[in-house]
Amino acid sequence: MEQAASGAEPAGAAGGDAAEALDRPLPDGVRRRVVALVSDAFGGLTITELPAQLRQYARFTPNRRAKFAGNAMAAALESDPLFRQRIGERISHSQPELAGALESGSPPAAADPVDVAAAAYVLRPPGWVKLVAAAGEEAQRADAERADEEARRELERLREELAVARALTKSETERLRTELEAARKEAESLHRKLRSAQSDVKRGEAALRRVHAETEAARAEAAAAVSAAESETRRIKARLGEAESAVEASRRAAREGRSVEDMRLRLLLDTLLESAQGLRRELALPPAMVRPGDTVDAVEPGRMSPKDVAARALSETDPALLDQLLALPQSHLIVDGYNVTKTGYPTMPLEKQRLRLLGGLAMLAAQSGAETTCVFDGAELAAPVLLAPPRGVRVLFSKPGVTADELIRQLVRAEPPGRPLVVVSTDREVADGVAQAGARPVASALLLKRLSRI
Repeated sequence: MEQAASGAEPAGAAGGDAAEALDRPLPDGVRRRVVALVSDAFGGLTITELPAQLRQYARFTPNRRAKFAGNAMAAALESDPLFRQRIGERISHSQPELAGALESGSPPAAADPVDVAAAAYVLRPPGWVKLVAAAGEEAQRADAERADEEARRELERLREELAVARALTKSETERLRTELEAARKEAESLHRKLRSAQSDVKRGEAALRRVHAETEAARAEAAAAVSAAESETRRIKARLGEAESAVEASRRAAREGRSVEDMRLRLLLDTLLESAQGLRRELALPPAMVRPGDTVDAVEPGRMSPKDVAARALSETDPALLDQLLALPQSHLIVDGYNVTKTGYPTMPLEKQRLRLLGGLAMLAAQSGAETTCVFDGAELAAPVLLAPPRGVRVLFSKPGVTADELIRQLVRAEPPGRPLVVVSTDREVADGVAQAGARPVASALLLKRLSRI
């Protein structure tokens, strides 16, 4: 034993292996039993006693070792005599009676041939090849007998099922024949009823065709009458619509003409009244009723002298000039939007230019109280502008085909003569055109200076 454990296999065992060898693969049953024996004996060996390819399975349980390392253990058992000797020693310790019987050449007759063959394959006693072959033949014979027994039992079961199926088929056939006869009689009865129903249907269809013909005739007469009535109704509605359109057009023309003229006259009247009051305050005019003391030539307290009037003249670039113009009664400030923004902050996007200008105009309108209108060129818009005009500022965009300059001139022409109009634009053509219509043009830079003070 000590000599085998140290790695030196006896010469007799090596000679026996060389003299005897299997000429066919191990039977499946014997191979499974060999792997189980090796797996059980595997755990009793140290890591150093195991072949290198089997050391990774040292910590596995016997079942997992047989499942995952079966091929590796079978190959090591065949190729490594020392490993096979160590496994044989473990089997000799665990099954001494079987090992002794194999060594003496007389295996026990009552032992399982597969167990005998597996132990003989590992221990390799003289004649082990015959034992393995005999075990394989015995296993095949047992499998054949087992298969014959199973086939015999299956045949008996099939015969019983066939007898039951025949009995069921016979009873089912009788039942189906009875049902078929009843169904045939019922079908004959239904055929008779069907022929009677078909005759009734034919008579009903003939009556229905007559009713349809009469209905179609009545419908045609009603359709003709309705068509004539609709034609007359359409003609009357058309004439009524024309009359209503003419009346509404005349009313609208009269109403619009009267409302526009009334608005212009009222605005002009308010302008004249506020201008007269402002002029009286500006010139400090005395009351209309003259008294003797009023004829004395002197300077009254608070009254402006000619020098004071001369001192009030302002430069065209002074933002105070814009405040004076907007302080006039009923003044209207009209701003050329993009002309101002592109003069003051041209690098900003158009949307931000509009928001910045309108914010300043809203504060200017709140301070001055003047009507304020800001005009933008609609030709530069890719889509409608979603804009909430600030309080006190009217925001207008020109229509397609109309420039902002033309819209400004339309606004000036719409005002009554005599109303103070201030138009902010650096465009010389716009300034000259509005000046001819009675408006006061100022430069965009003047408005920008005024807005910078807010």
